[in-house]
Amino acid sequence: MKKVLVTGVAGFIGYHLANRLLSMNCCVVGLDNLNSYYDVRLKRDRLNQLFIHQNKSNFEFVQAEIEDRKRMENLFAEHSFSTVVHLAAQAGVRYSLVNPYAYIDSNIHGFMNILEACRHHKVDHLIFASSSSVYGANTKMPFSVHDNVDHPVSLYAATKKANELMAHTYSHLYGLPTTGLRFFTVYGPWGRPDMALFLFTQAILKGEPINVFNYGKMKRDFTYIDDIIEGIVRLMNKKPEPNPLWRGDSPDPGSSYAPYKIYNIGNNRPVELSYFISVIEKKLGIEAKKEYLPLQPGDVPETYADVDDLMRDVGFKPKISIEEGISRFIDWYKEYYGVNP
Repeated sequence: MKKVLVTGVAGFIGYHLANRLLSMNCCVVGLDNLNSYYDVRLKRDRLNQLFIHQNKSNFEFVQAEIEDRKRMENLFAEHSFSTVVHLAAQAGVRYSLVNPYAYIDSNIHGFMNILEACRHHKVDHLIFASSSSVYGANTKMPFSVHDNVDHPVSLYAATKKANELMAHTYSHLYGLPTTGLRFFTVYGPWGRPDMALFLFTQAILKGEPINVFNYGKMKRDFTYIDDIIEGIVRLMNKKPEPNPLWRGDSPDPGSSYAPYKIYNIGNNRPVELSYFISVIEKKLGIEAKKEYLPLQPGDVPETYADVDDLMRDVGFKPKISIEEGISRFIDWYKEYYGVNP
């Protein structure tokens, strides 16, 4: 039976991944600091769902900071993890404008502790969350893992790019197999309250106006949570191998001569924000009050994932439509918050 460490287990993606792994009869150790970046009650309720899972005896929760070096050393010494899925991070592009040090503490110092622990305790495979935000000022569409990503436009994006570089270094120096996953605008039930779908649904139901950035012309490759989890699970079983065709005089950013690989996990179908809002309105049966605003600092006007590598290597491509995904989220939201149908 595999023993898997999932960091950020009380978070949106971490919760769904742990739930899936438990259903596959994996032993899961979940780590989270339960910080107050958003409603802690939602995080605790996600954890409660894991504790009532049919295989709850296979689940252990550890509350800790990944920045705590000694605690991470002890955790890895206590358990023999075959795989680590590192999802814990300080998230959010806009928050990085007002609290930049939180990103250095968690995303840089914390990730360093995870890498060192994986190295010293001979973890078979480290999978870590990167982000579509690393594409930054790139305008070539769709975004490909084989394109250069050296022009981030937010500190959050810069820390995620740094994670990719740090992971590659450990793959090179110590042979640690590392896989980085660039997620594209994840949404769905149990989602984050700071994300657009949650904010829009909440405001529309309260009769409050919603902020529509870039005057509704923003495009996002919205990716439903179940598709994200399917991609992670398939890649957990595919340790990266050195690319024999990699050349230093024409380096491929998406692979390496070391056991290191980067994948996009995105819907591969960008949706304009104005249409996204219209789908929410239709599901709720309420027209939103809209305040149109310019593009926010740190944001990019469009994201669009090239998922050819994902399809080639694990035979999977995200498939849940925006209409189906939004409907599922709103059904969950109404039930969770007790909103009358």
